[in-house]
Amino acid sequence: MNNTSTPTIYISDFALVNALGSNRDDIKNNMLLGTQTGLKIRTDLLNDGELYVGEVSDSLPVLNQQATHFHTRNNQLAQMALAQLASEVADLKVHFSANRIGVIVGTSTSGIFEGEEAVKVRNQSGEFPSSYDYRMQEMFNLAEFISDELDVAGPAFTISTACSSSAKAFVTAKELIHAGIIDAAIVGGVDSLCGMTVNGFTALDSTTEGLCQPSSINRDGINLGEAAALCILRKDKGQIKLLGCGESSDAHHMSAPHPEGEGAKVAMQQAVHSAGFTVNDVDYINLHGTATKKNDAMEAIAVHDLFGETMPCSSVKGMIGHTLGAAGATEIGLCWLMLQAGSQGFIPHCWDGEKDDSLPEIALTQVGQQSTSVINNCLSNSFAFGGNNVSILIGK
Repeated sequence: MNNTSTPTIYISDFALVNALGSNRDDIKNNMLLGTQTGLKIRTDLLNDGELYVGEVSDSLPVLNQQATHFHTRNNQLAQMALAQLASEVADLKVHFSANRIGVIVGTSTSGIFEGEEAVKVRNQSGEFPSSYDYRMQEMFNLAEFISDELDVAGPAFTISTACSSSAKAFVTAKELIHAGIIDAAIVGGVDSLCGMTVNGFTALDSTTEGLCQPSSINRDGINLGEAAALCILRKDKGQIKLLGCGESSDAHHMSAPHPEGEGAKVAMQQAVHSAGFTVNDVDYINLHGTATKKNDAMEAIAVHDLFGETMPCSSVKGMIGHTLGAAGATEIGLCWLMLQAGSQGFIPHCWDGEKDDSLPEIALTQVGQQSTSVINNCLSNSFAFGGNNVSILIGK
């Protein structure tokens, strides 16, 4: 049963751009088919070598803003997503004043790619190109761009807590709405591919040369990806609700999770309990599922300990890669798509099927797998560096 002590918050619309496509219909169809064609080999991102990444291959929109610092690939991805929200944003402005509409988003890259390209030019010529502005790579750039593009004037800020960034945006937006500071918000995250993240994760021995294999005995690292995922949170109408949120910060290690998943458990428990649910009320779990040794091990322990071995669950990273600062919102958005009217098809777990017998048993879904009843809610996990853990529960 739902908790009625606080106002209901609805996710009234969701826009997605990622390796599965640049519109919701293509993304939903490719997701249910377990499509992996968006994971492509790139030879220009690593300082030495090549690897698979989740790439947005469609042409990106031209940005019309005069401000130089807005002209980044990150903002082009955001613009592509914003176009999908145009009618819902117009409706928001009819019902709420501009200063009551917030922009709460997450990123970990912002315009770092443009900074990297500018440094190359400077190394060759001695000067930065005239098209480069240092503000391109500031974290606030994304929230500033969206506020400017939509002409809204509510609180606007970007959260950057690595892989939990855009999941935390949901928590913050919920708190601002419940506190009466805003009535609605554009919420989500955007991250674009760049050399810094690819080389950084490779230096940590966290990337794989092939396709990532979440939960497999053969898992050896992530495929990085890029994505934009933006949605509308509002308190007056919608079909899908933001039911519950959970956060924890176990601070076990800077770049490794607590081996027993203690922080992950706390975040999941908070999300479920804040919705007035029990663990038996949850229909599906979207795993953080990075395909690294330690993450998948601790998450299997956490899910098994709380939900047992029959809870349907899967990781989408075998289809889109790990989209870092956009991962939380992207995966909540994929769950939002799965919850559309009458859906009984689970998001499939894409891997090589080679089970790791050292992990506790969890019920990984398969391509084409159907629920015995309509799927009414989803719990989505996002776990980040420093033990920064977020779980979000959405449902009808």
